[in-house]
Amino acid sequence: MTIRSSLTEQPSAPAINLEDYQRAMLNILEDASEEKARLQETQRAILNVLEDFAAEKSRQEDTQRAALNILEDFSAEKARLGEMQRAALNILEDFAAEKSRLEDTQRAAINILEDFTGEKTRLEQTQRAMLNLLDDFDMEREKTEAANLQLRGTIDSLRRAKEAADAANYELEAFAYSVSHDLRAPLRSIAGFGDLLYEGYFDRLDEEGRDSLQRIIAATERMGQLIDDLLKLSRLTRTEMTRERHNLSEMARRIAEAKTKFEPDRKVELVIEPNLFAEVDEHLLGVVFENLLENAFKFTGKCELARIEFGLTSKDGKPTYFVKDNGTGFNMAYVGKLFQPFQRLHSANDFPGTGIGLATVRRIIQRHGGMVWIEGEKGKGATVYFTL
Repeated sequence: MTIRSSLTEQPSAPAINLEDYQRAMLNILEDASEEKARLQETQRAILNVLEDFAAEKSRQEDTQRAALNILEDFSAEKARLGEMQRAALNILEDFAAEKSRLEDTQRAAINILEDFTGEKTRLEQTQRAMLNLLDDFDMEREKTEAANLQLRGTIDSLRRAKEAADAANYELEAFAYSVSHDLRAPLRSIAGFGDLLYEGYFDRLDEEGRDSLQRIIAATERMGQLIDDLLKLSRLTRTEMTRERHNLSEMARRIAEAKTKFEPDRKVELVIEPNLFAEVDEHLLGVVFENLLENAFKFTGKCELARIEFGLTSKDGKPTYFVKDNGTGFNMAYVGKLFQPFQRLHSANDFPGTGIGLATVRRIIQRHGGMVWIEGEKGKGATVYFTL
């Protein structure tokens, strides 16, 4: 159409060369042939596109069907998602409560950590104190080892001293026994000749001779009593002890009441605390009560109403027994002599005796592991205290 229009619309153009015209036509035909080829290629491309579009349409339809299926699945998933959202909201609510509890827990943990810090400080102080104690313990252990060495030396010394004391006691007993027997023979002779003089020649003697003879006889009797007391004191050192539970109140009462029978005319008030029990050797404690109550009766002999007591008190937190009287008493300046053998504070004419009683009491109390002492005032009586 383009070529035909060109030929008709230009009539006035000059005549052209036929060869040129042919060549032009040939060129146009070649161009038309190429255009046709291109058009055919375009048609084939359009057909291919249409074929691809048909396939794409089929795939699109498949995609639409799949999308519909997906939408159906999405509706179910949406429902499940709604449930999940509700569950998530519940979880979030629970999480909020849990978060609150967690915050409380964190605050509690912070408080615990603060307490732990203080406890750690105290623990460190305790550890330092323990280290100091261990150091002190090491020093104390060294002191203890030194003390043990010294103690072993002391024990050895005590053992040797005990062996020496046992030997000395044995020799003392042998000496006392020997002396008593050696003294008794001449003493019996003196006493015998004194009795002969008294019976056969007393009337022939003047007043001075009679007095001298009576003094000789009294001295021999006193000497005999001293020998007997010396032997008794010696035996107390080696007498075997048997300690059992005894009623000291009944022991004291029995001995005191027996002494009142020998002096029925005296007025004596006995005050004995009942039911005082102790682990003692019955025989030896009987000797203690014999001596203490004998002294109490003797030194209250000049009282119109004698009062003699036995009871229990406390001295320095320890149970302490006592025998108390309201007799003549004594001057405390001389108290150290009272427990020495044969030491006396009163005249034998006023209060007879050998001065061995309190020495015997001290020996027995010491063998029981106790202590004995005496307190008094002149004219106001005396009190003997002892522990067991």
